[in-house]
Amino acid sequence: MSDSEKFPIDVFPEAEEMDLRPGADSCYKCSTCDTSCPVAEVDDDFPGPKFQGPEQWRLKRKEDVSVDESVMKCSNCMRCDGACPSGVPLSQMHNTARGEYVTEEMSMLSREYWRNRILANYGTLARVGSKVPRLTNFVMGNSVVQQLNEKVLGITAEREFPEFATETFVDWFEARGGAKIQSDEKRVAYFHGDYANYNTPEVAKALVRVFEHYGYEVAVPDQRCSGTPMFANGMLDDARRAAKFNVETFHDLVSAGYDIVCSCTSCSMALRQEYPELFSFEGTAEVAAHTYEALEYLRIYEDVEGDLKGSKPDFPDLAYHAPCHARNQGLDGQAVNLFADLDGVSVTDVGDSCSGISGTYGWKEENYDTSMKIGEEMFEHMDDAPGETGLTECPTCAMQMGHGSGYEIRHPLEVVESALVE
Repeated sequence: MSDSEKFPIDVFPEAEEMDLRPGADSCYKCSTCDTSCPVAEVDDDFPGPKFQGPEQWRLKRKEDVSVDESVMKCSNCMRCDGACPSGVPLSQMHNTARGEYVTEEMSMLSREYWRNRILANYGTLARVGSKVPRLTNFVMGNSVVQQLNEKVLGITAEREFPEFATETFVDWFEARGGAKIQSDEKRVAYFHGDYANYNTPEVAKALVRVFEHYGYEVAVPDQRCSGTPMFANGMLDDARRAAKFNVETFHDLVSAGYDIVCSCTSCSMALRQEYPELFSFEGTAEVAAHTYEALEYLRIYEDVEGDLKGSKPDFPDLAYHAPCHARNQGLDGQAVNLFADLDGVSVTDVGDSCSGISGTYGWKEENYDTSMKIGEEMFEHMDDAPGETGLTECPTCAMQMGHGSGYEIRHPLEVVESALVE
């Protein structure tokens, strides 16, 4: 059992006052995490994950040392977790450090605070904007509004605001009468997240149709944001409230025989890793143990490779990017492997580089240039790939891929649906 599993923050509420966070002493300063950090690679001023984690907590043994502001430059890609040979819970340390910095060092009257709070709580604003999607899309797509957002809030004007769908996924699911299949044995509860609900319901619909194709009863419970953008912005109180709601809701379903599937790898990462590392609500461990990324689940429990072999989906050649949060779960090559034998469609892996956007990170004015520098390698590989349609499981990686290449970006579940579902 790792230190992060043995010492979640809620179990040891005094952890913020401890001289050293659990796990920090396992760091022997090899700097492997620093060499894996996409931000440190392109920004010489960023001290890297080793400083943000173990070294910063060592410095805090001195009472007059505060969390360094550079922790807000961490993109929360979490690559350092996978790179560390000693299993140091680096991202957990970064999350708690950001939370402490926001609470103790950042003024609630500052532009940065309110900008970060807005980005961290996208779901709250999306619920309002999706009520009048066409009007919201028109307003947020206006260049004057985008320039105003950059000047007033610090949200970059270089990116196009994602459009809201005219019908949310949840509304569609309820309008169709909910689950079409009832089963006592094959049951999944879908954690769709905010973006699939409000912006890309076609991805969520594809998941439902594919799982129903395999005979699963699909439950779509009420849920909150996974908390990933809240962790990344140091809004730990918001993340704690969202996590508590989600754990309580999905634990009831797990107890009733459901497994949890996610179409976003950042959502599955949050439920699997960040929740048990940071919180100790009743049922947290059970929820984590029963959470899967959707394609991962199908590959484990169904012969989806065999079923796809020789099929001919209505898709062009594809350029696939594995999100950092997929890599952290060992899922980086699954889409390429899954679609290797499609008839008439090639899938090219565009490399192991970070896309650079890292959720809300690349939406901040001061991070935009850095995010694009990080993404340059991916953009170049996409240009060299035979296909001109991108493919990824992460919605913000999809934004970055489209932004930097001009390609249309799709989700692997849409390819599976096209191949298997009539």
